[in-house]
This record gives sequence, C-alpha cells and structure tokens, in this order.
Amino acid sequence: MQRGRVRHLPQLLYPEKRMHNVSKLVHALTSLSTPDNRMRTERYYKTDPGEYASHDIFLGVPNVKVREISQAYSDLKFEPLSQLFESKYHEVRLATIFILVNQYQRTKDNQTRETLYQFYLQHLDCVNNWDLVDLSADKIIGSYLLDKPNKRKILYRLAKSKNLWHRRVSIIATWAFIRKQHFSDTLLLCELLLADQEDLIHKACGWMLREVGKRDQALLEAFLKQHIRKIPRTTLRYAIEKFNESKRHFFLSL
Repeated sequence: MQRGRVRHLPQLLYPEKRMHNVSKLVHALTSLSTPDNRMRTERYYKTDPGEYASHDIFLGVPNVKVREISQAYSDLKFEPLSQLFESKYHEVRLATIFILVNQYQRTKDNQTRETLYQFYLQHLDCVNNWDLVDLSADKIIGSYLLDKPNKRKILYRLAKSKNLWHRRVSIIATWAFIRKQHFSDTLLLCELLLADQEDLIHKACGWMLREVGKRDQALLEAFLKQHIRKIPRTTLRYAIEKFNESKRHFFLSL
C-alpha cells in the first residue's frame, strides 16, 4: 500500500494527547478480533492468493462495531487520520472512512468539504476494497462534485486507471448524482467501463444502472439496447433486476 500524503492542506494544530487516539482506536478494534471471525471475514472478502482481497488483513470486527467505535473519534484531525488510513488492518481503514464521511456530512462549510475531498483523494490508494469504496465514494467525491460538473473529469481519469478500486470509485461516486436525477455521467462511465475485465466493476456498473432504471426505466432500456452486445452478463443481470419478468427475459434473450 502506498503511503498517503497530506499535500496543500491547512496545518491543523491539536493537543498532543490526540496522537494517543490513534493507538486507542486501533486497540479498541483489535481487542474485538477473534480467530473464528477473522476466518469468516477472510472467506467473505476473498483473501486467498490471486483473489481481489489477497492484499488485505482483516480483524473480523463487524461493521456495526467499527462504526460504533469510530463515533468516539469523529473529531480526529488529518495527521492521525492519515496514520489510520495507512493501517494494514482493513477495519482500521474502514473506521477512518466512517470518520471522514461523518466529518463531511456534518459540515456545511464549502472550504472544509473541499479540504476533506482533497484529503480523501490523496489517500485513495488506501480505499482498497469494495466496501471501503461503496461506503464513501458517493458520500465524499460524488457529493462534492454534485454541483461542480466542470470538475467531474476526475471521474473519467479514475475510470481509466489500472487500479481496480479507483475504477470502482469512479462509478460508485455517481450514485450521488443519480439520487438527484442526474444520469448522464453514470451512463457515460458505464459505457467507458463496458470492456473492463473485473467482475467487481461489472457488478458496480450494473448496480448503478439499476438505480438509474428505478428512476427512468425508459432511459435504462435505451442504454441497454444500444450496448447490449458489449454489456457483460453480470452487469446486465444487475441492471434489469427490477424489470418485470417479461422485460428481463427479453433483454436476456438479446
């Protein structure tokens, strides 16, 4: 994992005792780890050699507990958050995600939101599993770009990245747009990702297309008919999940 670096961010001062919060948070999570939970979590996230999470180390702490613990550290500043983001433990990075999202959603200050957005981007290599992406991309990147269409080129750069997780970030971020009835970037990014070889991208695109279809089924049908020869089967099945049986059969038979 590459080390995240804080660049062009304001110097934030905080009491020395805050530095101890890093070890306290890590201890709170590691103390809940058990061998059985670790094994179950590793199987679920596919950590065997060659699988997508082979790089990751899990404690086996349930998400609800990670979220609960992270709430006690919701005011951590960037330096300790950077240390936490670089942790080898998945759940520590997950707690960092929860803290950042919480900070972003709490503030209405545009400058603070931009600073949090930039911090997240600078540590994007640490957002390196599907749950970390899915719990944050739309809530930080998507939310920040919602009223800034001129800055959305970052999504297209991420979609062309060799990094699987960056590509997933690019499409999941658009969920924030979809909820506001803005669909064009989702469709363009899905089109860009049609040739992707990773199943996790096929699923992500299908998921976002399904969300578009819930709001405008005619638009989704037109997209599917236009690209039906190129759409991965997994993407198609996810996208048409909410169609009626006859419509599903029609698209699956094309």
